[in-house]
Parts: sequence; structure tokens; C-alpha cells
Amino acid sequence: MKAVKKSLFISVSLFCIVSLTSCESGGRTLPSANGSIYEMLVVMDKSVWESAAGDSVKAYMGADMPCLPQMEPYFNVSQVSSQLFDDFLKPTRNILYADINPNRYTQNKVKYKTNVYSQPQAVCVVQSPSAEEFAVCFEEQKDAIRQWFVQQEIVRQGRFYRNYKTTDTREAVQCRFGCDICIPADYLLVRDNADFVWCVNDGGSLRRDLVIWSYPYTDEGQLTEEALLSKRNEVLGRNIGGQLEGSHIGTEYKHFPPQYNAINVNGRWCAEVRGLWKMLDGEAMGGPFVQHTRIDELGGRVITAEVFIFAPGQKKRNPLRQAEAILYTLRLPQEINQLQEVEVGNKKE
Repeated sequence: MKAVKKSLFISVSLFCIVSLTSCESGGRTLPSANGSIYEMLVVMDKSVWESAAGDSVKAYMGADMPCLPQMEPYFNVSQVSSQLFDDFLKPTRNILYADINPNRYTQNKVKYKTNVYSQPQAVCVVQSPSAEEFAVCFEEQKDAIRQWFVQQEIVRQGRFYRNYKTTDTREAVQCRFGCDICIPADYLLVRDNADFVWCVNDGGSLRRDLVIWSYPYTDEGQLTEEALLSKRNEVLGRNIGGQLEGSHIGTEYKHFPPQYNAINVNGRWCAEVRGLWKMLDGEAMGGPFVQHTRIDELGGRVITAEVFIFAPGQKKRNPLRQAEAILYTLRLPQEINQLQEVEVGNKKE
């Protein structure tokens, strides 16, 4: 498909990330990581933290996450100098280390590591000869650095779901679409139609919804942002109504326009759409959603999986990110049926 080949892959393949997360402890037993999800510790001397280099890190890593109804950062960022980076802080789950030393380095280099002081842990080390060079390097690599930390959080959450997954909803997805997905056990199946599966987790103080639907693939025009949102409004409007008669779910365009990105999931093209949903012709309800759309090559279908949450008066970044991780566990029929390399003796076939 030409559209697929021309798409800009802005996300690292989850398959590649999993291969990067092998244990680096050399056989040591590591303690559990400290801190909450999407918290980051920046190890950087105070003089650099208060310079333009530090300002750049604070501004980018702590920038507002898009498509949320209120301002929440990508990461909650804190800082400590290298002299105070002790055994108490080393197990922090996400660490960005500014290793600035003119006696050791003559050029910039970025290193990504996992499970260095704890597990699961993500550590990015930026080696630079000066604060000025660090600022240059961070400006060039900031997109990749932030996305790597985000994907590490997604990988961790996905591993958790694989250990605590439901059966009936998973079986419904397998039956309807021939796909496999790790859905947490506290998501209950609400609707199971020929081309639409809906499950809900409404325990506690907020609600999380997961919906999956499919339709025949005909041409590349179905994969544009406009086409995907039009299909979203059609499918969800038909299947999910509100308490008032005639009300139904839709998409917010005016105040927070949706964002479309082409990303890479399991080494394959995926359309990601982020935005806000709202209830039309009914209650004043709404919240953020994330949608993944991919092509079922064996079945000749478009398959869309979406999560959306409703959490009035609460912060939404963490529950949305946790729900979003479910989307990355989806395996399409061609991935499930893909022939694996078989090792026979010392040879591979």
C-alpha cells in the first residue's frame, strides 16, 4: 500500500523495544523500581539545571500531553545533582542522566539502558563534553528520548496485563476478529456483535472503556484522519448511547482537535488518533480517547481498537496511558499465524 509506505513512523517498534529490555543486571537480583508511572528523575548538576540546557529538559519532558481536557505533563520531572544521586534514588523507575565531563568526552552520545539499578527501570544517559553541547544534543534527540521513556512505560504495563487478563472478552475478540489481545480481568464484556466488541471497567472512581470494531478494507482513502474519525462517529454513535433518548457518543473537534500519527506497532503500520470524546444530544459527558487502526492482511479488513475514559474532576493522564497500553498487546491474524524460525540442532530453518 502506497499510503503505508509513505507514512512517517514516529514511534519505535514495540518488538524492538522488547528486545532492548533484556536484563542488564549481569545475573544480580535487582530491587523493585521506585516511583509512580510517568515520573522521571533528572540527574543533572544544579548549575546546568538552572541554565538553558536544564530549561530545555524541563520544558520538553514536562510539556503538556496533547488531547487531554486539562493540562497534565508527559512526565512529572524532578532533579537531583550527581553528588546526591545515592542508593536511595538509584532505583527510580525513569532516569535521565546528564553525564557532562570535558575530561572524558569529546562528542555527544546517547545511551539507552534498562534494569540498571532496579527492575523495571529505564535509564537514558546523555554523555557530553559541556553543558552547551548537552543542550545541542538534547535538542536533536529529545523526540526519541521522550518517546523511548513513554514506550518503556507501555511495555511494563503490557507485561502486567499478560499476567492478569480476562478470558471472556479475549475469547470474543478471538472469535469475532481472529485477533488476540491482553485485556485486564476487571474489564467486563458489555456487547459482542458480529463486528463490534465492547468491554468496560467502571469500578472505582473512574470508568475505562475498550471497543474494537472491523469493516472491509477497500482502498487507502479509508486510512486518512478524516475517514477514520468519520467511521468512529458512525460506529460508536450507532453502538454507544447515553441515558437520554437519542444521545450518543461523538468526537470533539472545536476546542481540542484530534491528532493523527502514523506509528509502528509490532513492526507494522498503525494509525494512531488521539482526541476527546463527548456525548451528543444528551448529558454533559466527555473525556480523552486513543485509537489504533491497523490492516488485517489475511482477512482484508480494517480493525480499529480504541480506549476512552470518563473521570470527571480527576487527573486523566495515568489512567489513559494505562488503558492505552492494552492497544499495543493486540495481535492481528497475520501476526498470530506468522511462521516462527525453528531451530534444529545448531541449524535454523
